[in-house]
Amino acid sequence: MNLHEYQGKSILTQYGVRVQRGLVAYNADEAVDQAKRLSQETGTKWWVVKAQIHAGGRGKGGGVKLAKSIDEVHEKADGIIGMMLKTPQTPPQGKKVHKVLIAEDMYYPGASETKEYYMSVLLDRASGHNVIVYSTEGGMDIEEVAEQHPDKIQKETIDPRVGLRPFQCNKIATNLGLTGAAKKEMVKFIAALYRAYEGCDAAMFEINPVLKTSDDRIAAVDAKVRLDGNALYRHPDYVEMRDKTEEDPTEVEAGEAGLNYVKLDGNVGCMVNGAGLAMATMDIIKLSGGEPANFLDVGGTADAARVEKAFRIILKDERVKAILVNIFGGIVRCDRVAQGIVDAYRNIGDIKVPIIVRLQGTNAKEAKELIDNSGLKVLGAVALQEAADRVKQVLA
Repeated sequence: MNLHEYQGKSILTQYGVRVQRGLVAYNADEAVDQAKRLSQETGTKWWVVKAQIHAGGRGKGGGVKLAKSIDEVHEKADGIIGMMLKTPQTPPQGKKVHKVLIAEDMYYPGASETKEYYMSVLLDRASGHNVIVYSTEGGMDIEEVAEQHPDKIQKETIDPRVGLRPFQCNKIATNLGLTGAAKKEMVKFIAALYRAYEGCDAAMFEINPVLKTSDDRIAAVDAKVRLDGNALYRHPDYVEMRDKTEEDPTEVEAGEAGLNYVKLDGNVGCMVNGAGLAMATMDIIKLSGGEPANFLDVGGTADAARVEKAFRIILKDERVKAILVNIFGGIVRCDRVAQGIVDAYRNIGDIKVPIIVRLQGTNAKEAKELIDNSGLKVLGAVALQEAADRVKQVLA
């Protein structure tokens, strides 16, 4: 589950990480009120108006603006709220901005210059260890740094049996070129960041930039946080942070119906029972010359209502040119699924895309008879290769 910047910062604060403070506003007038309140609390004279969407690269897309007066706060907030913000991480049409974060300006003058760093904590799936990725080249162009200067991206692997050790925090701070008070602050920052990552069962914490202020404070100016959805039962307060308006509406609808659905970019819809079978089915589609349009697992209770809902969700994607239903009847009976397919077809009406159905397992023979006697335009298949051939046939 992805979080907004302000939500990620609220979690970081709970674990002792210093952050750039800010307040959320849903319209320009509220932004002015929040800016005034923030000035009273922090003494800031300038404010940063930041669009709150689940995507990076907001600054390049015009979603982060510096306001040097209260009037500018109103102007900048009014221009950002309601816009369709396009970044490299949004859909082509962009994402609509519903709220902004009014943040304090931390780039104030002083005895020495400010400096931006990059830091993230995530799981290295290859090794099964957590890893801290960091760089001296923080800021908006970190992707270009990783591509053109990979030597400037460093990693520190953490053994889960012992956790993050103090010497590792010290090593990272040293490699970032910090000394004196700034180094001590960075060591504290890294330790607290890792505690936050582990404590909230995160899948990723990305801070870009981590800022060294002119008075040697270290703070998270941004926070991109993704929580592990499988661990949310331990964090009911985090569940309330979910913003469904930032998610694909079809995926939200499927989730509410108890279906495991992920939208993809292909032209063949998939309906299966079981994640492993779903992966195999998508491979079949690829081998037959098509591209999977989705991952959809109806689970072990594939009754008529669930099958109909699954069909309706798949058919919302205008790119779907065919649907492959691939069910293995272990717990679920194939004839029950077949009846669900027949009922769904009739309830939905005229389905214009061809449907290939492969049902194997419990009561597969009865299921085939149901499909064959339905009078519907449904293509049957017994073997995986036959299903692949059917897909190739309808796409030709």
